[in-house]
Amino acid sequence: MKAYVFPGQGAQFEGMGKDLYDHSDLAKDLFHQANELLGFKITDIMFNGSLEDLKQTKVTQPAIFLHSTITAAMRKEDFHPEAVAGHSLGEFSALVANGVLNFEEGLLLVKQRAFAMQKACEDQESTMAAVLGLADEKVEEICEGIDEVVVPANYNCPGQLVISGSMKGIEEAVKQMTAAGAMKAIVLPVGGAFHSPLMASAKEELKAAIEKASFQEAICPIYQNVNALPTTDTNTIRENLIAQLTAPVKWTQTIQNMLADGATSFIEVGGTGKVLRGMIKRVNRKTPSDTLSGIKI
Repeated sequence: MKAYVFPGQGAQFEGMGKDLYDHSDLAKDLFHQANELLGFKITDIMFNGSLEDLKQTKVTQPAIFLHSTITAAMRKEDFHPEAVAGHSLGEFSALVANGVLNFEEGLLLVKQRAFAMQKACEDQESTMAAVLGLADEKVEEICEGIDEVVVPANYNCPGQLVISGSMKGIEEAVKQMTAAGAMKAIVLPVGGAFHSPLMASAKEELKAAIEKASFQEAICPIYQNVNALPTTDTNTIRENLIAQLTAPVKWTQTIQNMLADGATSFIEVGGTGKVLRGMIKRVNRKTPSDTLSGIKI
């Protein structure tokens, strides 16, 4: 089984998508359509903006979605996923890849998600931290013992877990994780506490948009973040997408389940092409992985 995986925030890079735009009329058309749907020229920021410009949530999320979905669209003749999964935001790209969402619906939902999350970040100062080299169970135990909002947010791979919460809570958690023997516990340069209860207001806004969106029949299963299980049922997909904003990303468990179900190789689509592949190697070093480029060489 060939599985296609799609990255989320953190996979952006300067000049992203410029090569696609320069070499394909299809890419040009989709990027121009995106500018219209978003209401601003995201192409200017993607092609010519700095990394700082790309870090804004309202820019990062549609930029990564566009890079992934346009890359896949340009390779339509040899793009035949048997299973898909996306890390956080990447779940929306995965749903375009397996036919549940069309390009326009997917981008509009990502736009709504990005702006809702940006607003939630501005309403309450919060952050995230990466914890390396500490057992998941120990990280969970420490989070539970802190009298602030601090929760596991991203189970990225064995030995790498990202936590999310209030500024004070994350500061205390980093101290305790380090004291408990973590190889590293460092605050990340992000705008808010994604995948935590502090995203509750964004979740409600996104829920309304998802419930109105048109979902089509899936061509293959998607393994979703909230439970790491495969599904093609549109009602289940909707519920899991809504839950995703305040629930942890179970990426380690997702890859383990895909392997158990017969995945023999993983293709990362979009972004730098290295983020998810690195995590997958940490789950199973022997698993073949590759990057899909929109341009054939």
